[in-house]
Amino acid sequence: MEQEHKRRVRYNGTHPRRFQDKYKELNPENYKEDVQKIIEQGKTPAGMHIPIMVNEILEVLNIQPGEIGYDATLGYGGHTSRMLEKLEGKGHLYATDVDPIESEKTVKRLQSQGYGDDIFTLRRMNFADIDKVAPGEKFDFVLADLGVSSMQIDNPERGFSFKQEGPLDLRLDPTSGITAAKRLRQLSKEEIASMLVENSDEPYADRIAKAIVRQQRSVGSLETTQQLSAVIENALCFLPAKDRKQEVKKSCQRTFQALRIDVNSEFEVLYSFLEKLPGVLKSGGRAAVLTFHSGEDRLVKQAFKSYYKEGIYSAISDGVIRPTSEECYKNPRAHSTKLRWAVKA
Repeated sequence: MEQEHKRRVRYNGTHPRRFQDKYKELNPENYKEDVQKIIEQGKTPAGMHIPIMVNEILEVLNIQPGEIGYDATLGYGGHTSRMLEKLEGKGHLYATDVDPIESEKTVKRLQSQGYGDDIFTLRRMNFADIDKVAPGEKFDFVLADLGVSSMQIDNPERGFSFKQEGPLDLRLDPTSGITAAKRLRQLSKEEIASMLVENSDEPYADRIAKAIVRQQRSVGSLETTQQLSAVIENALCFLPAKDRKQEVKKSCQRTFQALRIDVNSEFEVLYSFLEKLPGVLKSGGRAAVLTFHSGEDRLVKQAFKSYYKEGIYSAISDGVIRPTSEECYKNPRAHSTKLRWAVKA
């Protein structure tokens, strides 16, 4: 039976505005030239993730053919594919990711590049369980990129961004745990304010927390991303008009960040990973961690320094390595990135 031909749904205007309509960016393998133009304009195509500081990471990890490695956060697989290239078909790379939606797409993408089960293994688990990824195996190199993938941020159905309407979810694994909407209903004003300060250094934490609780008591629970952003905007209505728009945007970013960290227990996960990391590294094994905000970087810095003083690490980075200005231009999401490394004694 001949398959019925279906025309692509047309949209008004010259460019699709809805995430679901971005047929070129969501199928980049079919529109490589178009996607490259978007990247050259300093933008990240919808549904894609541009790996950050790839050259710096590869220099730090110094991957050799035949080694055994671990990518703690698979994501779009940008770093993963470059590390697999360095193995030259020898050795093995393990990876973990809790996102069932994006990890499945990434595995298919890597398989299409020729990386099968003989050299690559994905574990659907949290990197807090680094000691259970390959029991009995020690790693020559480990990478943890702690950033949220652009595919997750761009997809309004995941609720990671206040820029588009979507459910207030924010779970990295949408099949388990509780949503951000439910989490807010569980917290008191004081607990919300504390979360905003601890997870994102939000300067207007008390005002925003008070506005959230007042909204939930008078109108009902906050169920969507733009309902929450509207509450934040109202909470900051006291600011001078000339500064308000930018300050509201920053507070929305910080609030969503704080909620995401809380919903996914990101600090607890990172602490567990850093505590177990020396135990899975071979002598001379290299570890690199990419962080995206001060709370994460503090934890990494403290852990690396502590284990270095104890003689567990033979060397650690003196300070942070930052992306070049050229990379930040091409990929604005790289601006806040910090890279730290350590070598097992």
